[in-house]
Amino acid sequence: MKTLDGYDFTAVTFPVHCSQEYLTDLAFLERQENVMMLGKVGTGKTHLATVLGVEACRQGREVRFFRVHDLVALLQEKYRTGTLNRFLGELQKAELLILDEMGFVPFHKDGAELIFHVISEGYEQRSVIVTSNLEFGQWNTVFGDARLTAALVDRLVTTHTC
Repeated sequence: MKTLDGYDFTAVTFPVHCSQEYLTDLAFLERQENVMMLGKVGTGKTHLATVLGVEACRQGREVRFFRVHDLVALLQEKYRTGTLNRFLGELQKAELLILDEMGFVPFHKDGAELIFHVISEGYEQRSVIVTSNLEFGQWNTVFGDARLTAALVDRLVTTHTC
């Protein structure tokens, strides 16, 4: 089980309105704020996202964790089998959605549109934690569409994103 014991926050840069305590106390969940964890491979983004998800579960909150490429494949399969709406309804119940490794694998157009739909449907309704080793300026290479990428980033990065 991953914990915060020994987690090194020295490499973490927080926005002005966010802090280590605000993050680890899960205060962002109360305001349906998103958390963006961008950085190099091996810096502990997935570890921290997992710890926050486990703590949210301990508090009785509904949490879903996906590696983004696995979620896209699952969404495409649900679409093909006609069960996408039911699956999306289940995702909507989550108070916290953790999307790990955004940008690790580029998407085809339909996959990019499906992940955009998931994020868009939860906009200001739940918190999303995204981990990525890419800066936002590089996300266009993953989603392949400048407008879709801009809209996705807009929904993830609000004035109160931690």
